[in-house]
Amino acid sequence: MSGNAPLHCPYCGDENLWPHGQKHGEWECRACRRAFAVKYLGILSPTTTNAPGREART
Repeated sequence: MSGNAPLHCPYCGDENLWPHGQKHGEWECRACRRAFAVKYLGILSPTTTNAPGREART
């Protein structure tokens, strides 16, 4: 797999992943038979806060 591929399934943790569908970032896990998508959103600025109730990392 390429350097942009996920290393394991986010549902079962298995590494048996294959490209799925026609869109970039779509993957299928052949162990648990789930399909999922991975999307890069960008780089966060240092002033970005985390979700409510979480402290910002320093």
